[in-house]
Amino acid sequence: MTAHQSSRLITGTWLTPPEILHSLGEFDLDPCAAPEPRPWPTAKTMVSRPLDGLSVPWHGRVWLNPPYSREAVKWLRRLADHGRGTALVFARTETSWFIDTVWTRATALLFLHGRVHFHRADGTRSVDNAGAPSVLAAYGEQDAVALQQSGLRGSFCELRSREVSSDGE
Repeated sequence: MTAHQSSRLITGTWLTPPEILHSLGEFDLDPCAAPEPRPWPTAKTMVSRPLDGLSVPWHGRVWLNPPYSREAVKWLRRLADHGRGTALVFARTETSWFIDTVWTRATALLFLHGRVHFHRADGTRSVDNAGAPSVLAAYGEQDAVALQQSGLRGSFCELRSREVSSDGE
């Protein structure tokens, strides 16, 4: 939840809007949780700094709102390897990290309509939107179903778990 891009660069901590979390159901683990105090929980178990969420064991259904930096790819790879959870990231569909960790590894996507308004560490909603389109990436069938049934405004896309070769096969 830390290090999201901000149009004003006032803070590095940006929280997932609670309506997104509530729409997706309960999560067991958030390895990138905001530091205490938190205005709302994101999962039953939340890991935040100074602990490194990449180095702790992951379990159950994972919520991932990774740092919006070059480090995000490490978190997305870990979630893809774990195989059960949902990530909220910018829809940078043409980038190598998106191709490697989302297009070729996720089970389903929900491209959110409109731009997300993240919340500050105190829970107040940012006046400015995130500045780019966002997507929820589901890893595993349970999370794909949760995306499809979430009621969130967006375009749902089921994915194949394999790449298509250049000759179309």
